[in-house]
Amino acid sequence: MGAVGIIPARLASSRLPRKLLLNQTGRPLLQYAWEAACRARTLDAVVIATDSAEIAEVAAGFGATVEMTGEHPSGTDRIGEVVRRRCHPSDVIVNVQADEPDLAPEHIDRLVSAMQGDPELGMATLGTPITTLEVLLHPARVKVVRAVNGRALYFSRLPIPACRDEDPAERLRRIASQEAPAGDALLRTWDSSPWLLHIGMYAYRARVLTELTQLPPSPLERLECLEQLRALEHGIPIQVEVVSHSAAGIDTPEDYQRFVARRSAA
Repeated sequence: MGAVGIIPARLASSRLPRKLLLNQTGRPLLQYAWEAACRARTLDAVVIATDSAEIAEVAAGFGATVEMTGEHPSGTDRIGEVVRRRCHPSDVIVNVQADEPDLAPEHIDRLVSAMQGDPELGMATLGTPITTLEVLLHPARVKVVRAVNGRALYFSRLPIPACRDEDPAERLRRIASQEAPAGDALLRTWDSSPWLLHIGMYAYRARVLTELTQLPPSPLERLECLEQLRALEHGIPIQVEVVSHSAAGIDTPEDYQRFVARRSAA
């Protein structure tokens, strides 16, 4: 059973045009995600999947393996094309987000280890404790509820689970008033927050990814605009590994300038 990291990369971006090729730091944004994935201990290969000749040329220039694809409506579909032509059905595939330059290689390793340790798993993803009301209430920040065995029960843009007998703001205030544990200590105390933020990095069994991309959008997926609900509605188990932090994605010019500032200060 091999493990392959695939980075879907497209040139078009509505809020930040050509963002993956922005290079104010001296390197294109895409290169940071590729380098982080290459540092993961559990991946046998890292591939950039794109339909852009310009992205392919830049990626080859910094040493990446590139697979050209057709046009696709989502990154998952783009990965699916690559998986069908180069991966074994039992391989573990990690969907690495191209616009997360600060992603942690150890998060990739957590997902691959979870998949390789449980042959029943079709998918695995990540969550991190929510500690602010802004994140809890923001519809763009997806929440996940998991079972006692770590399997995902549901994903939503709404604050789930609902807090009937306590004001969520008060619960979060009490959490914030405690001395914040550092590093992995948070993983032992995350249940002080009943809410988990979903981190959109996925690992798939190759055969499951192929199956998913051939299924039509499901009713809940269409309602919430969350494609992971397609897997849950078809009975595919998703393991949710809890980690202490999430990487910041680059979606707007302001996001990118903050990233440039962090790199300049490092």
